[in-house]
Amino acid sequence: MNITLPEAAWEGVEASVEALVDRWLVQEGEPVRQGQPLASAVLVKTSLEIAAPADGRVTRILVPAGQTFRRGQPVATLEPGP
Repeated sequence: MNITLPEAAWEGVEASVEALVDRWLVQEGEPVRQGQPLASAVLVKTSLEIAAPADGRVTRILVPAGQTFRRGQPVATLEPGP
């Protein structure tokens, strides 16, 4: 399962604008709960949290801290589970 910045966060933002992963709050392999903040991102000078979409384990961080990502781009992957 892909973890992304929710589409609602991009509302009113031009398609060419990218967001920045400010910092990760979890590491690969770490178990997480639905709604748990996983990372903080900055989009048009606004700090946002990227939260876990479900309970599971973060299997891979795709966008390291300090790197940018575009609308809809996965920043990490999650293996759903208890």
